[in-house]
Amino acid sequence: MFNRRDFLRISGLSVAPALSPLRGFSTEGKSEAPKKEGLYFMGDGPMYSPEEFLEKLQQINKDKPVVKDFYGKGGSVEQLLKKFCEITGKESAIYMPTGTLANQLAIAVLSGENTKAFVQETSHVYRDEADSAQSVFNKRLIPLAAGKAYFTLEELQKSIEEHTQGEAFKSGIGAISIENPVRRNDGQFVPLAEIKKISAFCREKGYKLHLDGARIYLASAFSGISVSEYASFFDTVYISLYKYLGASGGAVLCGPKDVIDKMEHLVKVHGGVVFSNWANAAMALHHLTGIEDRFKNFAAQSEQLFKKLNELPEIKITGIEGGTNISILKLAETVNSKKLSEILWQKYSIALPVAKPDGIVKLMVNDSLLTQSSEQIVAAFKDALGLSKV
Repeated sequence: MFNRRDFLRISGLSVAPALSPLRGFSTEGKSEAPKKEGLYFMGDGPMYSPEEFLEKLQQINKDKPVVKDFYGKGGSVEQLLKKFCEITGKESAIYMPTGTLANQLAIAVLSGENTKAFVQETSHVYRDEADSAQSVFNKRLIPLAAGKAYFTLEELQKSIEEHTQGEAFKSGIGAISIENPVRRNDGQFVPLAEIKKISAFCREKGYKLHLDGARIYLASAFSGISVSEYASFFDTVYISLYKYLGASGGAVLCGPKDVIDKMEHLVKVHGGVVFSNWANAAMALHHLTGIEDRFKNFAAQSEQLFKKLNELPEIKITGIEGGTNISILKLAETVNSKKLSEILWQKYSIALPVAKPDGIVKLMVNDSLLTQSSEQIVAAFKDALGLSKV
């Protein structure tokens, strides 16, 4: 499974202190000067270096002056929150400094006095948020579907019954949280049919449902389900601003007004209030423009490209069942993977992570794929493979 913090380390690129997965890559582990545009088989979207971030922000400001917010009120932040309400179909939205805070506050508020919250065992909420649900918010996370991307309605019902009937003291069932797609399962998305069943059950029983949609646009691009449709089955939804929207950090939580209205005070209590967030909001707003078409296009192009690359004898690319932008590339033993990566970058501006010792590379596609045609990419691989024989 994919460890989201390890993809640079396993690719041999972790020594680059200013590495931008979508720009400035160098096979020597240093940023190049001048910067070099290219195609990057890593990352979900643009992650700018400080220099690139400032350049992009200046460009955005020239096209339309960025307006400063004041503690999240007004300016580009207000514009961003209005945009996300339109996207998700929710009444209200609030800027959050981190996805962890967005997830935890959503689950806490939706649960109220009830303490049990059901989550995927592989989810970010369960695995990567430092047990904050238990230690800070007094919520008891109950993991389901160990090792799998999602739990079924039947699994949820069984666990609820076991915890309702099998405990002497009733603490109450609060929220159910679903991450979609699941990065720890190589970006697999949760089937819409299962989400619909779980949502209908929760509404019937009065349980609240939260969507950790940090990368929901990836699920949308590869499943064909719109973000608004996904969001319609949940009470609250969080979306990251830096996974593929160019911001240096931040998140947005959307939901009913009576839920979101409680968040401003809670963010302050937990030390999450930031004086100004206009830079991140402006970057995210810019990258939201046309995102549906860009993501659909690179998803379709990646499928076409991988079919063509699989015709090369030295390459075998396997998709993840129910997956999004991550695929598995296996190189033949006759290929020097480090040399392949160097040639692809130096001659063709294609950044390919160096393979692990077993010849495995985890390919991650993003909208940088749209900078070259499938024919150009295949031709580049043919040439580089011919020059990379062991």
